[in-house]
Amino acid sequence: MRTLLLCLIVGYLLLVGAIALNQKRMLYFPDPAPPSVDNLRPVSGPALAIWPAASGPAFRGYVSADPTAHPPTRGTVVVFHGNAGSARDRGYYLAALERRGYRVVLAEYPGYGGRTGELGEASFVADGRETARRALAEFGGPLWLWGESLGAGVAAAVAADQALPVAGVALITPWDSLPELAQTLYWYLPARWLLLDRYDNRTHLSQYPGPVAILVAERDEIIPARHSQRLYEMLREPKRLWLFPAAGHNSWPVQPTAAWWDEVSDWLNATRR
Repeated sequence: MRTLLLCLIVGYLLLVGAIALNQKRMLYFPDPAPPSVDNLRPVSGPALAIWPAASGPAFRGYVSADPTAHPPTRGTVVVFHGNAGSARDRGYYLAALERRGYRVVLAEYPGYGGRTGELGEASFVADGRETARRALAEFGGPLWLWGESLGAGVAAAVAADQALPVAGVALITPWDSLPELAQTLYWYLPARWLLLDRYDNRTHLSQYPGPVAILVAERDEIIPARHSQRLYEMLREPKRLWLFPAAGHNSWPVQPTAAWWDEVSDWLNATRR
């Protein structure tokens, strides 16, 4: 029995060590393919152009290839996308928000979509702040931040930068903090103490005085809805919550005609910082 117990303990410690050493591989799933003629024409949404224009490998994200199709009247939205793939997969934000009067920038992360740079919270947040500054300088305000899943963590941290005049924030399927989420998903591990990247949305949003919209997928199998609810509950006003009934993490309604796009954007405009 002692030998068996010792083997179990050693095996458990080896498992914990392997996860600690490989946590970035478990957390980030980038599509490394650089932009090309083919992948700048996504299946859904308008054709894309790299941004800033003519920046080559130093690009920071994507904008609509035809910016005159929907003249911006309500400001600039910088979108921080979810974990897997690349920003090119999120053309539905362009399709939905540009018709509602926004200039949209799909921010790309370092290490994703052909960009150089390190995978990780510090890298993503610093890069996101610079992307937001450049977008505001080029396209003008008001400046809005939208974040989805992992991108909600980046958007919340960027919004906490008091030097950025962020008018409002919309977070889709966000968590409260990554260590709390990890402990829920990996209950058999000391997950909250192993993580290097924290993405503490509660702390970051406590430093942001503007309106925050929280959008929750009721049956989210990746980020359980209670983690999004906890984040909402700790926020100060102005705040508002939308619930997508029966939706999963990747099955919430992205159709550009869905009414919730109007509801969220109208509420943010009415309560903007």
